[in-house]
Amino acid sequence: MSINLEQINELHWLMEMLHNIDVGLVVLDRQYNVQIWNGFMENHSGLLPKDVKDKDLFSLFSEIPELWFKRKAQSVFLLKNKAFTIWEQRPYLFKFLNYRPITGSADYMYQNTTFIPLTSATGEVTHLCLIIYDVTDNAVHKQNLEQANVELAVLSQTDGLTKLFNRTHWENCLEAEFKRWTRSKNPSCLVMLDIDHFKNINDSYGHVIGDEVIRHIGGLIQHHARETDISGRYGGEEFTVLLSDTTVEQGNVYAERLRKEVEESIVKYNDIDVKYTISIGIAEIDPSIKTYEGWIECADAALYRSKNNGRNRISQHPKLVVK
Repeated sequence: MSINLEQINELHWLMEMLHNIDVGLVVLDRQYNVQIWNGFMENHSGLLPKDVKDKDLFSLFSEIPELWFKRKAQSVFLLKNKAFTIWEQRPYLFKFLNYRPITGSADYMYQNTTFIPLTSATGEVTHLCLIIYDVTDNAVHKQNLEQANVELAVLSQTDGLTKLFNRTHWENCLEAEFKRWTRSKNPSCLVMLDIDHFKNINDSYGHVIGDEVIRHIGGLIQHHARETDISGRYGGEEFTVLLSDTTVEQGNVYAERLRKEVEESIVKYNDIDVKYTISIGIAEIDPSIKTYEGWIECADAALYRSKNNGRNRISQHPKLVVK
């Protein structure tokens, strides 16, 4: 008699534990009707065990893809092996709201699910047990880390003041374009530009105004550039734009449009108005240019020709004519 009472107590404790354990526990028969529904599932779904008992799983939770779920379950019934689904593959099995304050940015609970075959005394798999784990914390942390890595990668390539590419990344792009040209021989132009008398702006108005002017030209460069163009801050008040599949004549159209808009612009900061101009050099790549560094030198030489000839103008590097 005492043995039977002990066994009853153990069974009671086991059922109590399964009901209150902090994971979801669902048992389905082979027709996918719910047989067991523990407290975790009750708390997050709002449905009592008596509300779901002997009810079809898919009629209760329309968000569960029936064909996918049945393929997964049939392999468990047939092979008598566990199966798994993780949140990276499918964010959730049951669409429960997220309740955790730490990961409050998540709209729903991310879940990992284990499918376990349950056999009868004869060894036949008669039921399917689902164990649902709340992995919202891990999922959100991983997503935040991935987003932070993406943002860090962007920052490592970007000039903080202008949001254009920094010199290191821009030169890597230029080197890649030079290698592409050696194979394709498609036209490609390098534009270099410099803010005229920038030192006078800093000396007259201070570096805060100077930074506003640099931001202004950075914004105009981005505005006029195409999606395929690669714009960067070369250093200080000097900028570069790589125009792929562009002849020097086409590059001159881009440069003149930019030069004219800068000339007509006013940079406003509090009650200070600043006007400025830019000088531009353009070099189309040709067989006389042997390296990407040489390409930079050609565009830079054209830029300084604009500087020496009065500024606020455009100069082209003389292109080698191949006969």
